[in-house]
Amino acid sequence: MLKKIIGLIISMLTVFKHLFKRPVTLEYPEKKITQPENFRGKPVVGNCIKCMTCTKVCPTGAIKIEDNNFKIDLNKCIFCGNCAYYCPVKAIKMSSEYELAANNKSYLSLVYDIAKKEGEDNVS
Repeated sequence: MLKKIIGLIISMLTVFKHLFKRPVTLEYPEKKITQPENFRGKPVVGNCIKCMTCTKVCPTGAIKIEDNNFKIDLNKCIFCGNCAYYCPVKAIKMSSEYELAANNKSYLSLVYDIAKKEGEDNVS
């Protein structure tokens, strides 16, 4: 019985200690934290020269280049950043976009048209 009372007192002291501290969590949808500069989010492709280096260094095989389409399967991608690091022309960049949840697998496939001119929107 005495152990239960001591446990209750210790837990009440813990609650009282944290009662006047600021909360640690954020109200997520309204307040978002800014990601650090080296954060690896959604890959973005532009000015690809089809050298196929990214397909060779991708450990999961998430990248495919067919005709004028650059395809990234986010279902396979582990966001390691190898494709961006080894690209000789730096055509692939890892953005800070991290909200990539989808309720359909087809939404997790990014297809970039690499035949378009610079300045045009090339994602479909």
